Amino acid sequence: MTDIKKNPKDTLSIFGYKPENKILWDNFISASKNGVFLFFRDYMEYHSHRFADHSLMFYSGDKLIALLPASVEGPTLYSHGGLTFGGVISTYEMKTPLMLQIFNSLTAYCHSRGITEIVYKPAPYIYHSIPADEDLYALFTYNAYLTARNVSSAIYLPNAKGFDGNRKDNLRKAKKNNLTVQKSDDFDAFMRIEEEVLVDRHGVKPVHSAEEIKLLADRFPDNIKLFASFKDNIMLAGVVMYESRNVAHMQYAANSKAGWNIGAQDIIEDYLIKEHYKDKRYFDFGISTENHGTLLNVGLINRKENFGASAVVYDTYKVTL
Repeated sequence: MTDIKKNPKDTLSIFGYKPENKILWDNFISASKNGVFLFFRDYMEYHSHRFADHSLMFYSGDKLIALLPASVEGPTLYSHGGLTFGGVISTYEMKTPLMLQIFNSLTAYCHSRGITEIVYKPAPYIYHSIPADEDLYALFTYNAYLTARNVSSAIYLPNAKGFDGNRKDNLRKAKKNNLTVQKSDDFDAFMRIEEEVLVDRHGVKPVHSAEEIKLLADRFPDNIKLFASFKDNIMLAGVVMYESRNVAHMQYAANSKAGWNIGAQDIIEDYLIKEHYKDKRYFDFGISTENHGTLLNVGLINRKENFGASAVVYDTYKVTL
């Protein structure tokens, strides 16, 4: 912990989120420098039955200065158990000394409630509108240690590289087979392909069901979109995109057996990268690691990097109180 000089008139207060704060919470996320739609209450609460929400709101006097999407399980506070990343969400006015005060208050709050550790997943820098690593410094001052580092692959779209030979070959196959790409609302057809792929190759089921994906897409039509490739009106592959202010993120991707050898997924990604999301800052393919990042799926990450993507890490830290 780092000592900081503090004006005695500055007082920080922490309040647990309540449903009546929904509009205030969502408006703060929209105005933040590192918030995304995943932190809106309608997204966080679709799986509220799985996680005990313990989200926090930080005030300086009567001014809301930060939010922490969080859940609790036993003596552990997670930020948030149901989200890929989170951490302290702040406005463009956030300063490093203030973040240290927030962490001081947070740890005192946890002590008072018998919480003995914090599992913290900061938002990767590609989701920041401007630099927002004040929380990483605060974690350092509390001797936080890294418990997971998953590797994702992202393209910086203003300076996108060309595709390698394998990707170009698959695109030629897709065009030769007259595949077309379009936005689709047929999440049932996509999830059938997704389930087939995951069960056959990995023996697991998707994190979301078709019903959950449709529910979320209905709630966030501007952020959650399905793009698919078709031959003779039959869906061969699909990609579910999670779209935030700066990042177009591939949440799900599935290629049917019929589409595997004819570039059915490649042609979707080509369209998204070169056309649909060309004005975004980053195109994020998602992680290629397992077991907290200790196992790298080389074949998977090679495919993504063949599109010109490079590494971005999704970290998890633990603070023992």
